[in-house]
Amino acid sequence: MRNVRIDEVDGFDRAVLAIGTDYPPGHLLPYHEHRRAQVLYAATGVMEVSTAEGAWTVPPDRAVLVPAGTRHRVSMRGVSTRSLYVEPAAVPWFPGRCRVVEVSALLRELLLAAVDMEPLYPEHGRDAALVGLLLHELAGLAPLPLEVPLPADPALRRLCAAFLRRPDIHDPPARWAAELGVSERTLGRRFRDSTGLGFAQWRQRACVVHSLQHLAVGVPVARVAAGLGYESPAAFTTAFGALLGRPPSAYRGPGP
Repeated sequence: MRNVRIDEVDGFDRAVLAIGTDYPPGHLLPYHEHRRAQVLYAATGVMEVSTAEGAWTVPPDRAVLVPAGTRHRVSMRGVSTRSLYVEPAAVPWFPGRCRVVEVSALLRELLLAAVDMEPLYPEHGRDAALVGLLLHELAGLAPLPLEVPLPADPALRRLCAAFLRRPDIHDPPARWAAELGVSERTLGRRFRDSTGLGFAQWRQRACVVHSLQHLAVGVPVARVAAGLGYESPAAFTTAFGALLGRPPSAYRGPGP
C-alpha cells in the first residue's frame, strides 16, 4: 500500500500492515499515536522523532521502533517512508519506548517488498512468509544510542530544547545553573536523575546526534565540527566514534 492513512486500514485482520508514504520536504507530522506498534523506516532522508521522553534522530538506513500507544511527532527532511504497523500481540519483544535500530540490506529489501503486498494478503503463501521473515529479522536488531533523553522538569526541559536548536559542545554548565538558580552540583544531580546522563555526557550526545542531519545531506565533517564548537575535526571524530563506534564519514551522504 502506498500513500494511505493507517486509520483507513487499521481494522484489517492481518498482523502486519505495510504502507509506503512520500512526504514533501520539511514535512512535520504533529503529535499522534497508533493502536499498533510501528516500525518507521526512511528509504530516503532524515527523520527526528520526538516524544515526552526524548528525541531520536533517524539517519538513512536506520529505522525507529515506536511502541503502540506512544504519542510522537515526526519531522522530516526529504523523507520517503516505509512503515510496518504491527499488532502488539505479534511482537511481545517490542521495546517499551522508542528505539533506533540499524537496517540490514536484507531487512531493507523486505521492507521495500512489503509495501507492494495486498493489505489482505493470503494467510499462507509467499506474502505470509515474507511477513514472518520480517518479524524474525526485526526481533534481532540491536539498538543504536541515537536518543537524546529529555527531562520532565519544565524549566530544565526548556533549556534542553533551546540547546538542541543551537548545540554547542562548550556551553558551560554554569550558565545552565544560573538560569535555573541552582548550583552546578544540583544541576548535575537533576540531569542524571531525569535523563540517566551527566550534563557533559548529555551535551556531547546531543551534539553528535544533531550532527547526523547535516552529515546525511553531505555537509563536510570539518564544517559540522566547527558549527558545533569542536576545536578540530579530529576532536569531533573522536567524540562521534566514542558514541556510535564508527566515524562520521560512515554517516555522510552525498554532497549537494
